[in-house]
Amino acid sequence: MVTIILVVHILIAIALVVLVLVQQGKGADIGAAFGSGASQTVFGSRGAGSFLTHITAVLAAGFFITSLSLAYISGNRTDGKSVTAISAPAKSSDLPTLPSGMTPIAPPANAPAQPAAPSDVPIVPGK
Repeated sequence: MVTIILVVHILIAIALVVLVLVQQGKGADIGAAFGSGASQTVFGSRGAGSFLTHITAVLAAGFFITSLSLAYISGNRTDGKSVTAISAPAKSSDLPTLPSGMTPIAPPANAPAQPAAPSDVPIVPGK
């Protein structure tokens, strides 16, 4: 069911993008008022805008409905587990090993365990 809704959602999204790109902007109406090709359109001077606007509104409503459906379905799924709920203990065979003859290096004894926190008081040299 999710796959079908997802495919329809993607097809609606592609159709919506194409329809928005095909439509002319509001600035193109001034050119049509002076006779620049308004008689050469398929739907007439006003028909294409109204037709494409209605189709765009229907596709936008379909996109909204499929988006809500996918969100509802994914929110109510109980078959999957969260990544944080799955715990896999580390095996000793998974830990890296040193080549033979090498020993791990320990930090120096006088090294601080944590770096000193910056202080708000400036250090005055010579005191």
